Amino acid sequence: MTQPHSMPPRGVYAAVLTPFDDGLEPNLKAYVAHCRWLLASGCDGLAPLGTTGEANSLSLAQRLGLIEAGAEAGLPMERCIIGTGSAALADAVALTKAAVKAGSAGALLLPPFYYKNPSEDGLFAFFSEVIQRVGDGKLRCYLYHFPQMSAVPITPALIARLKAAYGAIIAGVKDSSGDWSYTANLLKEIPGFGVYSGTEEFLLANLRAGGAGCISASTNITAPLAQAVYRAWQQEDADALQESLTAARLVLQAFPLQGGLKELMARRTGDRQWLNIIPPNRPLSPAQRDDLFARLAGLPGMQAVLRAA
Repeated sequence: MTQPHSMPPRGVYAAVLTPFDDGLEPNLKAYVAHCRWLLASGCDGLAPLGTTGEANSLSLAQRLGLIEAGAEAGLPMERCIIGTGSAALADAVALTKAAVKAGSAGALLLPPFYYKNPSEDGLFAFFSEVIQRVGDGKLRCYLYHFPQMSAVPITPALIARLKAAYGAIIAGVKDSSGDWSYTANLLKEIPGFGVYSGTEEFLLANLRAGGAGCISASTNITAPLAQAVYRAWQQEDADALQESLTAARLVLQAFPLQGGLKELMARRTGDRQWLNIIPPNRPLSPAQRDDLFARLAGLPGMQAVLRAA
């Protein structure tokens, strides 16, 4: 089993889409193929079973099956940060144990999101229970700050408290808040912390401030553009490359992300099953689809991506 690195992994990570068959069961073969394509197309790593992967619409058995399928297929699990968050403590523990057993680089943990306005003590106790019940020093936890969806923010004070208690096990944060000041503050307060921006719009700024990279939904499509920024972030053309990347991200996020990205995957692969999505998420309308394709086609750097589709 691969041991986690002492330093957090870095680079461009995709919040991996989950393909489904017509019965809305995870299509494991298509999932593994998509993961391999992402790694060959500019992603340094993968973050399956997050919001983009519709993980909170999946059962515990389905999520465990996807973790097992990736490991059995020989995906490089040391390049995977797996979403293991759940409002159910026992499920979060089971998923996190599975991620560690598979040799993943880390577990991406949402807060328990059903109960609103929990105390800091309550959140600390939840994450502590997960860590203690997993009981494995190889565990690396990445806290998932996405208050627009979870309605439960991961505050800097909570992170500092967890870090003081568990040291290297608290390895980083995925900041999907869209608030750059939150990211910048974390990097200032905890130097060397594995902070990933949840949008590649902030990739260059994050790298310049000492962050680890990005874990983003839209890198399912924009990985080549994001990798160009990552490789050139200390060079003179980095700002221009980031401008092209940001333009693509802003178009993609103007549409429902899961639906839009799955439309693009269906176009790339020719497989209409990519349009399958679990309610309440819905596919794009034909008008939305045509608008998305047209707007992306007009962006510098996206023509090659669309031709690959």
